[in-house]
Amino acid sequence: MSTIKPKSSIATMVSYAPNHGGAKKPGKVIRLSANEGALGMSPKALEAMHGADPDLHRYPALGASRLAAAVGRRNGIDPARIVFGCGSDELIQVLCLGYLEPGDEVIYTQYGFLVYPMATRIAGGVPVVAPDDEYTVSVDAILNAVTERTRMVFLANPNNPTGTYIPQDEVKRLRAGLRDDILLVLDAAYCEYVTKNDYDSGIEMVEAHDNVVMLRTFSKLYGMAGLRLGWAYGPKDIAATLESIKQPFGVNSLAIAAGTAAVEDLAFQEAVVENNNKWLPWSVGKFTELGLEALPTVTNFLLLRFPEADGKSAEAARLFLAERNILVREMAGYGVPDTVRLSIGTGEEMREVVEALADFLGKERPGP
Repeated sequence: MSTIKPKSSIATMVSYAPNHGGAKKPGKVIRLSANEGALGMSPKALEAMHGADPDLHRYPALGASRLAAAVGRRNGIDPARIVFGCGSDELIQVLCLGYLEPGDEVIYTQYGFLVYPMATRIAGGVPVVAPDDEYTVSVDAILNAVTERTRMVFLANPNNPTGTYIPQDEVKRLRAGLRDDILLVLDAAYCEYVTKNDYDSGIEMVEAHDNVVMLRTFSKLYGMAGLRLGWAYGPKDIAATLESIKQPFGVNSLAIAAGTAAVEDLAFQEAVVENNNKWLPWSVGKFTELGLEALPTVTNFLLLRFPEADGKSAEAARLFLAERNILVREMAGYGVPDTVRLSIGTGEEMREVVEALADFLGKERPGP
């Protein structure tokens, strides 16, 4: 056994497993396990990527100013306060590295993204779990978990993997209840899918306070998960700190080109949201007909609960679907082993999922 050991704060850490594999046979795979964009990437983004500067032996531009300008225009925000990363995952880790001393506490919610406690431990911090109210974030539970050692709070809104959200007034109540030396990180990876009038992605909060950061991603709405592109928006001093410690060339030239075009392709964005608005309620209706419980969601994915009956469990369903090359996400690692998480795909894909689950349950396939 090696005498070289990792530092104690990460010695027992379990790696995040995206669960992208599992198809059992060659041919078409319906991958609904990773919440990727249902319609792929914008044609304009693909065209921009393929027509990008051929000098790929050169390092990309620091700061990605062209992309920052496009994101700034699209969201009505200051490009100088935008920081890009290799996915928002990198920015989560950089925030922890930049603002945590050993032993500092970071609060995240019961069903929050598993990368939050991982990044906290890597930085030497202590993750603290605030229980949810059923499957929805509880602001009171977060505030009750605050101690003198608390330095950061991660709030995914909407939340992954539950798909639930809290309204803007509750986020404001959370911020009002935190000390000014606690950094509130609002992870809005799925904000573009939310149609509720009482929701805000976090831009307003960032503009109003100097201890709030918003995170966004190109992996969901924009269908660019393979290009690894995310961004943070925060106060100028926090943006400067992140830029000083993150990878200097963490965003590649192709991602910059594709991202700039994707942000400006409003028609494609509308098509993605329209697809979700159509097939999410359709899917929930069909799952309900089959006797399954789909938990409420405002995102492009949902948690589907299975009975405890022998042979009809969530894990049995996941394996059955994998035999048909339909991949969904197991949820035991999040503490909800009686569910699977599945993204909303195209109409054809969702029809195949419903038919497969009907076969799994031994029930008649629902009509159109």
